[in-house]
Amino acid sequence: MLQYLSKILYVLSGSRLQLGLLVGSFVFSSVLEALGVGLIAPFLAIAANPGIARDGFLQGLLQVLNLQTDSQIVTGLAIILIVLFCLKTAVYFLCKLYILKYSYWQKNQLESRLMRTYLRIPYIFHLNKNSAVLIKNIAIESHQFTTNSLIPLLEIIANVIVMLVLLVLLAYSEISLLIVALVIILPTIAVFARLSRRVRRWGEVMSTSNHNMIAAVNHGLGGLKETKVIGCETHFENELDVYSKEYAAAAVWADGFRVLPRVSIEAILVIFLMVFIVYSQLIGGRSLSDLTAVMGMFAVASIRLVPAVSQILCAIGQIRFSLFALDMLCMDLKEIEQYQHQGLLPSGISDESLSIQSQALPFKYEVSVEGITYRYPAADKPAIENFSLTLRKGESIALVGKSGSGKTTLVDILLGLLAPESGDIKVDGQSIYNDVRGWQNLLGYIPQSIFLTDSTIEQNIAYGVPPEEIDAERLQEAIAAAQLEDLITKMPDGIKTEVGERGVRVSGGQRQRIGIARALYHNREILVLDEATSALDTETEQLVSQAINSLAGSRTLIIIAHRFSTIEQCDHIYELSEGQLKQSGTYREVILAK
Repeated sequence: MLQYLSKILYVLSGSRLQLGLLVGSFVFSSVLEALGVGLIAPFLAIAANPGIARDGFLQGLLQVLNLQTDSQIVTGLAIILIVLFCLKTAVYFLCKLYILKYSYWQKNQLESRLMRTYLRIPYIFHLNKNSAVLIKNIAIESHQFTTNSLIPLLEIIANVIVMLVLLVLLAYSEISLLIVALVIILPTIAVFARLSRRVRRWGEVMSTSNHNMIAAVNHGLGGLKETKVIGCETHFENELDVYSKEYAAAAVWADGFRVLPRVSIEAILVIFLMVFIVYSQLIGGRSLSDLTAVMGMFAVASIRLVPAVSQILCAIGQIRFSLFALDMLCMDLKEIEQYQHQGLLPSGISDESLSIQSQALPFKYEVSVEGITYRYPAADKPAIENFSLTLRKGESIALVGKSGSGKTTLVDILLGLLAPESGDIKVDGQSIYNDVRGWQNLLGYIPQSIFLTDSTIEQNIAYGVPPEEIDAERLQEAIAAAQLEDLITKMPDGIKTEVGERGVRVSGGQRQRIGIARALYHNREILVLDEATSALDTETEQLVSQAINSLAGSRTLIIIAHRFSTIEQCDHIYELSEGQLKQSGTYREVILAK
């Protein structure tokens, strides 16, 4: 249990003061609960014989309230008891509301924390993670943590306090009632705590099934065109069906287990209550009238005890159920923490200051790549070894080589996504690793497949900028430079035309030019074109190449290409082989000389 609490506190970092306030509110609510229940027996005794109130501890209260007749005494005390129960109910409701407010605020904080971290964590983290897992952590596991870990834990704390206060009250009123209650509660809790161990397995199955369902949907709909052409819809339908049935089977048992404690406690309580009455009359020699006040208080206490114990047992089951999800979150957060300790991720990841980007590094003369070497974790040999090049401002260079030659790794290093184990990249003599964000603010990246959001051409060009903050003049300049004007004039809604999910309503060449316009809108001085035309037909490639070549001189270009026709205009060619520089020179020296 202590290990579980430590994991909860680890995920909740920075919110422990509010937990203390919650516990304080639980104690106050429980005292009111006990006070209300404890007054039931005296009130029933006074209702049966109002005269005893005049000689007891209520004598002073009766004089202050001017309650003289028997009917006035009973009525006045009934009103006081009603007010007390209404107050108790209001406080209990506010405590429950506070639990929910705190818990769902924590859910919001956790989702935001994960999203911010996943976006800012070093790129190498994402190379080893399935995006479905990250989506599940944000959208599903955060919800599971809130509903099946945090809320149940707070419910246990609240109900344990209530239960203890009521048990003390029962012990004070009638020790035999305490014995009955303990005989009911303790074995039941022990049995259900034992059975609830199976719930963890159901939670693990549901979490894994959720991940697999998200992956199946991503695979089927993500490649919808290929799915339809190949005709493999049935494969993805069956895959989703299998995981959905796994989830449903585990959910049936998990949800069924949550109902069991309440019905079991109720049945056991009635049985023991009957036994207690029979025992008191036949063996204890007490008449039923003598038991009226005590049994009235016991009945009211039971009304609160039954749901309290039931909720404790259900919460234990939910906690067991959520252990797998909690472990997954803790593993990710601890892995993220390692990046922070290594200085690869800001420790203040949740601060608003993270949203403020630094200025671009000054770039007047050249970029020099000096003997960089990079090895992937657990790899035997470097993917890039002792690679160097010089890129002057306004120059265009090309990186060529066979598949597996290291071009992709080199691009990721140039983009500041991977940090080399040795070597350096300098801009006008200043290392980019003193300000990676400033270096990235110089770069525009145009990959083979441009990612387009399900929004307008305008919003896709001004990617990451809120619609109300888009600069219309800069937008038009980017559209003109990317040679998109003719395309946009033919669109039904111009720049307001929706491109569809992943740009399904525009052609490949149009997507590429939108990608070029995006880099230009963000005013990036160095454009990195990673196989930007390799997926296009010859005619479309020529159009995109014209747009790229028109930028020569005004922008510094780094072009990675398979097709040599796209790099004829480059000032310098670098050929890679097995992560090393094989040769470099002009297009004539490297390409035509072969």
